[in-house]
Amino acid sequence: MNNTIQYKGYVGSVEFSEENGVFYGKVMGIRSLISYEGENAKELLDDFHGAIDDYLETCKTEGKEPEIAFKGSFNVRLSPELHKKLFIYATAHQISINKYIEDTLADSPAAQITLV
Repeated sequence: MNNTIQYKGYVGSVEFSEENGVFYGKVMGIRSLISYEGENAKELLDDFHGAIDDYLETCKTEGKEPEIAFKGSFNVRLSPELHKKLFIYATAHQISINKYIEDTLADSPAAQITLV
């Protein structure tokens, strides 16, 4: 079972409450709270789509830019020793640390995931 859903560039979680007998979730990667629920998969997806559409319409009405979760930039914390090694390697190969990390991650299993 996939525990995420996607719509218009947004990714939402999929959870199940045994106590309430409903599926629910929230949009991940943004500060705004966008939540949704449904008693079955179709209701969950319909509510997810409606919540995203409502969010985008509200932003448009208020003249705000909608939040974008995946801008292509994130912070990575690592040890000073590894940071130094990356710097030395990248400098020796005349590339930036960012380019080295991007190339390395592009070959990872996570990069092979197909987005819809």
